[in-house]
Amino acid sequence: MPFKVALISTGGTIEKTYDELHGVLHNRLSVLDAILASLELDGVEITRVPLMNKDSLDMNEADHALIADRTLALCADHDGVVIVHGTDRLTVTGERIHAKMQATGGCSKAVVLTGAMRPYELRRTDSVQNLTEALCAVQILPPGVYASMHNRVLAFPGVRKDYQRMAFVKD
Repeated sequence: MPFKVALISTGGTIEKTYDELHGVLHNRLSVLDAILASLELDGVEITRVPLMNKDSLDMNEADHALIADRTLALCADHDGVVIVHGTDRLTVTGERIHAKMQATGGCSKAVVLTGAMRPYELRRTDSVQNLTEALCAVQILPPGVYASMHNRVLAFPGVRKDYQRMAFVKD
């Protein structure tokens, strides 16, 4: 039986594409299908859940609540959940999901949040590595909420983005 992963996309840097008309990067189109097509995913069944396509700095409390609610709902029919998220507010969503799981006991699966510091469209992107690591981590981690990026997996609560190191750390 394949390992069933719900892949929630919320936008963030990983999904930014270049707008030639205005010369800027925007969250307009999802690039996740292109990334997934480049990966060997034997034994994994991905259910894509395009929830929103926002820079996380534009997210509000209702967005974090929506992501948390949808994550817990998807836990029932999947073996794990991976959330592609902007890095600036990834920890807000991670903490929200963690608190909701603790309060309700509503998900006994691994939930892994990931993103990228550099968009997929750039030559030196970290997006493929981070998504690949998250898809691997969700299959082997015990139930809980995690951030997975740059060869590290950190468990919530207490994960934060270190803007000086441009990495996630644990308090």
